Amino acid sequence: MHDLPILSLMTFLPLLGALFLLLLQGDDERIAAKSRVVAFLVSGLTFLLSLAVLVNFDPVNPDMQFAEKVIWFADMGISYHMGIDGVSLFFVLLSTLLTPICVLASWYGITSRVREYMAAFLLLETFMIGTFCALDAVLFYLFFEGVLIPMFVIIGVWGGARRVYSAFKFFLYTLLGSVLMLVAMITMIVQAGTADIPSLMAYHFDADLQIWLWLAFFASFAVKMPMWPVHTWLPDAHVEAPTAGSVILAGVLLKMGGYGFLRFSLPMMPDASAMFAPMVFGLSVVAIIYTSLVALVQQDMKKMIAYSSVAHMGFVTLGIFTLNLQGISGAVFQMISHGVVSAALFLCVGVVYERLHTRDLGRYGNLSRNMPIYATVFVILMLGSVGLPATSGFVGEFLALLGAYKVDTVVATLAATGVVLGATYMLLLTRKLVFGPRVNEDAAGMLDLDLREKLYFLPLVILVLWMGVAPNYILDRVTPALEKIVSEYQMDVADHK
Repeated sequence: MHDLPILSLMTFLPLLGALFLLLLQGDDERIAAKSRVVAFLVSGLTFLLSLAVLVNFDPVNPDMQFAEKVIWFADMGISYHMGIDGVSLFFVLLSTLLTPICVLASWYGITSRVREYMAAFLLLETFMIGTFCALDAVLFYLFFEGVLIPMFVIIGVWGGARRVYSAFKFFLYTLLGSVLMLVAMITMIVQAGTADIPSLMAYHFDADLQIWLWLAFFASFAVKMPMWPVHTWLPDAHVEAPTAGSVILAGVLLKMGGYGFLRFSLPMMPDASAMFAPMVFGLSVVAIIYTSLVALVQQDMKKMIAYSSVAHMGFVTLGIFTLNLQGISGAVFQMISHGVVSAALFLCVGVVYERLHTRDLGRYGNLSRNMPIYATVFVILMLGSVGLPATSGFVGEFLALLGAYKVDTVVATLAATGVVLGATYMLLLTRKLVFGPRVNEDAAGMLDLDLREKLYFLPLVILVLWMGVAPNYILDRVTPALEKIVSEYQMDVADHK
């Protein structure tokens, strides 16, 4: 298994699927039907390959596994280098799980340019998997930025009324930060003589240079997370994106910033990370409290869940910059949990939107009466989002707050208020949507989940409950890689003192 280039197979299979779709000939209806089937089969096969990686992954090995390397430019140290450790493993699985779910969710909802839509999602999957597998800085940058293109198209072509504005805002915000990251990467490659990420992790950059490098990377990762105050593109992008676009945006794209902090900022710029940690704490606490309060007053369901995503990502940045094992483990677990829960919540909004074509909370109410299965699914996901014990949301938030408490009790206490606020707006949403007085006749006549919808909700609901009851399966595989990052960080900081 380790001799097979399985990471390259997994990364580029969706790309081949996308190219195949674009070459299809025939009338529009037949092409649309074929496109759906091909996209589902290709993304399903990619998911099976990722499961093979999970089965053959060595949980106690902290180093990169399934490594593949081909030298591109030897004099500059640039190569095609792929590999995964415990940190990237579950982000790859999240990407491969959510893509076939997105295809299923869009089966009937998308009727125009179906072929191009499905091709865009397969292309997006290639870039997402590549980002988490790349072990060369140049390769990472290509995949990391490549994600913008299909996402920009998905929002701009198949989005809502203000789709063009939202797509450009998303593109320009994320691109601006990434230009600074590119300059920093070029500086690092020239200084270290290599673009190899494991080699860059071992290289000691000058403390003054680290500050500028850290800020340049922060500009890119903070927008991608997104952290307050550069989060304003996210609610717009979510509201205008088609349902499946929101699923990928919340489920995978927001995790790339956190992943970048763990891959680049902490191991390569340890002194600067320690120096800027208090600033990140401040921004995280503001994000958790402020965006929770904003979510509280939203009438648009998608906007409420979008703002809740910013608050949840605040726990992630808080956990990462505690710079201790509990905090970082909590941050990684929170990212995986949020990827499942928020993706499923956006699917929930998509289900009722397809039936009533509005996201206004005032138009719904008492859905538990005519949609009992939907109501059950929604309540389970809501409990996962607020971090009820025995759901996936609890483990990540608890560990992140525990890590923060060890560093600064005031920060941890302020962040903990976000848990209360989160419960407030999610319970409010549930009361208005699933319970409460019957609001209008249209909502009362809506049908419950059909077989296709049950199929894509089932794995997500199972994961929310399973991750809450048995978190050790994930933590055991993530911890060795994180222990290595934390111990090397502590050694670096101790050396420079």
